[in-house]
Amino acid sequence: MRLTIAILALACAPSFAADADKEALLPQSGRYETDDAWRQPVAPFRIADHTWYIGTQGLSALLIDTPQGAVLIDGGLPQAADMLLAHARAVGVAPERIRWLLHSHAHADHAGPLAALKRATGARVATNAESAAILARGGTDDIHFGDSITFPPVQTDRYLQDGETVRIGDIALVAHFTPGHTPGSLSWTWTDTREGKPVRIAYVDSLSAPGYKLVDNPRIPRIAQMYQSTFAAVRTLPCDVLLTPHPDASGWTPGEKNAHPQPMTCAAYADNAEKKFDAELAKQRAAAR
Repeated sequence: MRLTIAILALACAPSFAADADKEALLPQSGRYETDDAWRQPVAPFRIADHTWYIGTQGLSALLIDTPQGAVLIDGGLPQAADMLLAHARAVGVAPERIRWLLHSHAHADHAGPLAALKRATGARVATNAESAAILARGGTDDIHFGDSITFPPVQTDRYLQDGETVRIGDIALVAHFTPGHTPGSLSWTWTDTREGKPVRIAYVDSLSAPGYKLVDNPRIPRIAQMYQSTFAAVRTLPCDVLLTPHPDASGWTPGEKNAHPQPMTCAAYADNAEKKFDAELAKQRAAAR
């Protein structure tokens, strides 16, 4: 089934002009259509001493590399697996050095290639129980999208608790449960270095509610409270550098010479999302009267 970008807009993706030296677009999946920016590879670039961006223009994928191994957070669409492995090799990380596969939320545009990456690398998947169930069924029976945006299923190897740490070398990645966009949404924080100084990186999940039923939703009755709790939690995260699953949401333009022209704080990210959420919630409550 083909799905237009309007239906698959799990969060807004930017439009980018393709330069002549950019890699060829990844193919459409054949099941649903996505914006070109989501499938446009960009050259990997360094965010901090151990943290690399290896995704596409419109979908983030982060590689944290240490002498003891590497961690990949998110991967984009299912068809991105080979690109991600090639990008990892380009920055000196062979597939077998990737030890852990983490993610933000279990939608096809972020967790899509996890199954293929697990087979190719032997890495272990770590997530919480809510996301593990969605990953295991390949995104079917999604609370908001039904069976429209499925992806290859993948099994979880380690179940995480809120605040639990995944360690690789000297890097400790802390899992933060930030439910809303999905019930199992995860955000991650870790401390890297840049120019000899520590830099606290926050990879914060999408906070949008695209087309969601926010009032009297029988599948997720407390959705409004989930979002409100998450907005408050995101404001308190250690956050020198903010990254998000859709890079434009936090002021990034991957593929450009100045990839981060509009830095955003975690507090501003939460404030902006809450303002939009509250407006949509008020609109739906008024309509339900």
